[in-house]
Amino acid sequence: MGADRLHAYGAAAGLLGDLLLGDPRRGHPVAAFGRAAMSVERVLWHDHRGWGALHTAVCAGGAIALGAVAASSVRRSPGASLALTSAATWAVVGGTSLAREARHIGRALEAGDVEAARARLPHLCGRDPQALDAYGIARAVVESVAENTSDAVVGALVWGAVGGVPGLLGFRAVNTLDAMVGHRSPRHLRYGWASARLDDVAGWPGARLTAVLACAAGDDPRGAVRAWRADAVKHPSPNAGPVEASFAGALGVRMGGTLSYAGRVEHRPVLNAGGRGVVVGDVERAVRLSRRVSWLALGVTVAGRVVVGRALAGRGAARRVGAAGVGATGLGAAGRSLCKRLLKRGAGS
Repeated sequence: MGADRLHAYGAAAGLLGDLLLGDPRRGHPVAAFGRAAMSVERVLWHDHRGWGALHTAVCAGGAIALGAVAASSVRRSPGASLALTSAATWAVVGGTSLAREARHIGRALEAGDVEAARARLPHLCGRDPQALDAYGIARAVVESVAENTSDAVVGALVWGAVGGVPGLLGFRAVNTLDAMVGHRSPRHLRYGWASARLDDVAGWPGARLTAVLACAAGDDPRGAVRAWRADAVKHPSPNAGPVEASFAGALGVRMGGTLSYAGRVEHRPVLNAGGRGVVVGDVERAVRLSRRVSWLALGVTVAGRVVVGRALAGRGAARRVGAAGVGATGLGAAGRSLCKRLLKRGAGS
């Protein structure tokens, strides 16, 4: 079985495992990485970008190296390679936990229990729940579902297709580091700069693919494309902008506006201003769109890896045939020269 097929089966099994099992309540590999990163921070922290860059390199590089060693150790066993890809994919994607938290808050809002929804919101995003009413909470949930579809699922699938198990672990490490130190708190303003910038780079392809698939899978494809083109650049995040704008257009709702994070107020541009305000029922619609985008992303990334792999294999085969042809031509010329010399000698005798 070829490496591309092994990756395809492993990624599909891992995403299905996330759908059926979700994240473990204890002993999650990402949580273990987070504890290790905190330990590294305690040793390296200085209020300096260089030390923060070293922290990023140690943590992200360690995750990539671990993935490379693991993949190399099972390379000769198709079954073990399949199992490793499945386990790595399951460990780094978080679509089921995202949907579960969003639906938990949505059910609380439907029941009119705003306090329960406020208590649960920090499990999903970092906004100040006390500053939000029911509609504000619903909007925060929809926006978080959109952004995390890219961060928790699609981005990982993209880097898994590009780099296999090391790509999966590396992307999740970078994304986790951004969540831990990439925010602009006084402690991490300089120290977390490298993690935040690297997360922007790593998240770029997944965010664009998420936006494309949201346009294709949403209720209003034209509205999604229109909102993406008009409003994505207004968002302060280069990756959240396309994702949230396309989701807003696909769902026909407005996103953005005034936000509050731990007492810090941000006034963000409105995305898809022509849409209606978010209501509680949009939480479930956003979750369903996120699911469709996730499975479409699996198909696109797997197909892309297979196509690229075959193209590269075809080039390699063409080079080998060409080299063999050149060698055969050279041997043929040498043979003809030898025959001519022998014929001359025979004629002379």
